[in-house]
Amino acid sequence: MTAATHETTTTPEGTAPLPATARPPRRVRGREERGLGASVALHATLALATLIAAFPVVWVFFISLGPKNAWQQPGEVLSHLGFHNYGDVLAHSDLPQWFLNTVIVAAGTTALGVFLAATAGYAVSRMRFPGSRQLMWVFLVTQMFPSIVLIVPLYLLMAELRLLDNYLGLILAYATTAVPFCAWMMKGYFDTIPKEIDEAGRVDGLTPFGTFWRLIVPLARPGLAVTAFYSFLTAWGEVAYATQFMQSDHYTLAVGIRTFAQDQRPDWAWTSATAIIITIPAALVFMLVQRSLVSGLTAGGTKS
Repeated sequence: MTAATHETTTTPEGTAPLPATARPPRRVRGREERGLGASVALHATLALATLIAAFPVVWVFFISLGPKNAWQQPGEVLSHLGFHNYGDVLAHSDLPQWFLNTVIVAAGTTALGVFLAATAGYAVSRMRFPGSRQLMWVFLVTQMFPSIVLIVPLYLLMAELRLLDNYLGLILAYATTAVPFCAWMMKGYFDTIPKEIDEAGRVDGLTPFGTFWRLIVPLARPGLAVTAFYSFLTAWGEVAYATQFMQSDHYTLAVGIRTFAQDQRPDWAWTSATAIIITIPAALVFMLVQRSLVSGLTAGGTKS
């Protein structure tokens, strides 16, 4: 009987020989690493979600390039593609006036919303005065009510103040929606700015408002950008308040577009073209503030 022999591999000095059939240990995938199947499923899901989100916008743009009342016939739209609907709606409707009205209201709401939200948020963040906590709770409670519930009391109040069919009245109505949320957000953002900056401003002889304007506001630009964007969107695409509080001469874009669909045969070509025109300013504003949106929305989540 002969003893079994095992082949060994050459190893560095001082180490035990390993069998020739030994294999290196299998690499264990980390918790944050995905396999091929998981990556394919994830990207397929993201692609599907992107398609679902983009399809309505792409379809509206496609319809806006075709002839009137051809939205149910894609072949006819393809055979008559053009931008003639955009020229017609700009030249033969009140769209330019609606656009001007919307710009005035949106700009006024943005300016008022940013000013009130920033000053209120800074005051509650830095100062202790009677009613400060109650003020923020009032802001929070107002967010519990849908805007449709507030139409009747706001209408009666604006009628007493003679602010119906008035730009200022609509701006104040939109501020009731934008300011409470933005004030809470700005308060959280100001909490992340060290109070030593305020103390340094007082040492240099600045007034409280001077400290706020010259030292704090430049540091709070991301939060102010989010506030401005939210206030702008609140006014740009709102329908309920503008419908009830404004007359035809002061219609905004979101209300004026409904006039194209009041007949028995609505003009979907003009409606689609107007809808695309409405989205362009909102997209431009988003592109201007997109760098500040993420930092502005997340900075108030933790306090430094």
